[in-house]
Amino acid sequence: MKLINDWKLVILLCLTLGMAPFFPEPHLQGKIKWIAGGAIGMEGKDWLDVLFHGFPFILLTRLLILRIITMLRS
Repeated sequence: MKLINDWKLVILLCLTLGMAPFFPEPHLQGKIKWIAGGAIGMEGKDWLDVLFHGFPFILLTRLLILRIITMLRS
């Protein structure tokens, strides 16, 4: 549980795994464009790839929401 609550690790994962490969465009960005275009031709492996590269951003969003909730309660 400590790993998914570590800000430094989650940000590192976002910058590396979440954005890799970096050229010609970040992989996740290309997949999001594909989905926004109707996801025509996407297979199961493509959806798993979106989940794999998007998971660090899901963790980051979770940490941000938890931080906001903690700030509102205090």
